[in-house]
Amino acid sequence: MPSQALPPSHDLPPGNALPPPGQAWKTRWIILKTALAERLAYRGDFALGTLMRFLPIITQIFLWWAVFQSLNPDAPQSASISGYSFHDMVAYYLLTMLGRAFSSMPGLSSNIAKTIRDGEIKRYLVQPIDLLSFLFWSRVAHKIAYYSVATGPFILVFFLCRNYFTEGWPSFSTLACFCLSLLLSFSLGFYLEACLGLIGFWMLEVSSLLFVYMLMQFFLSGHMFPLDLLPEPFESLVNYLPIKYLAYFPAAVFLGKIQGTALLYDMLMLVFWVAFFYATSRWLTAKGLQRYSGFGG
Repeated sequence: MPSQALPPSHDLPPGNALPPPGQAWKTRWIILKTALAERLAYRGDFALGTLMRFLPIITQIFLWWAVFQSLNPDAPQSASISGYSFHDMVAYYLLTMLGRAFSSMPGLSSNIAKTIRDGEIKRYLVQPIDLLSFLFWSRVAHKIAYYSVATGPFILVFFLCRNYFTEGWPSFSTLACFCLSLLLSFSLGFYLEACLGLIGFWMLEVSSLLFVYMLMQFFLSGHMFPLDLLPEPFESLVNYLPIKYLAYFPAAVFLGKIQGTALLYDMLMLVFWVAFFYATSRWLTAKGLQRYSGFGG
């Protein structure tokens, strides 16, 4: 029996071809729904865990109380440091906890590097699933699962500490910018750390690099203290870095520390950094796959 000829190679679908746009969004929805269901199944400890994460703020409250008391022993509440009263400082730390809950990506960089090093990335090469898209929507599901059970502890803590927000509820425009900054900080945190993980295409071990980054992020994101307390030229230098948008910027927006033209400029810079690291992560993925070699079954 004569053998059947195979169709020309140009008629065969490429091995890593992506589905049409409509099918691609359906795939993203399935990823989001599946990842969300998995996380809700075993993240019941989030509520208590989130509440416990606020306990270190008590140490910060005592520390800053001592600082403001040294400035004005008779009335520490009336003392001010670079426009921050004692109540502003406590409110700032509460808001940075909220901001970090959006922008933090625990384990993302190390997991990407491990996926490359162990060869698990091959599954993204033989299936029509984009690596960055899969990880992004998995993280969206992670944050939805987190806040679905952690909103209660956040509301409780902010209610108990409501007297520290002396300026009251911000205006609608300020609140809208604050919410937008949280969403953009999530995207920035994801693509920034994805870029670090994708360096695994060139380096077998990135743990030392990640340690340096986490150390810098702790100090330069505003998680430890408001960045506008820094003296010049360090304050201006930090303002040019994207890390400040991970914690300091959303808190400063809510407290009204950044307004008017400065607020518009920073929002545009935040959008720029998100676009920059998105494009960089795509470039690193494309270049890394060109040099990647996988062996075995």
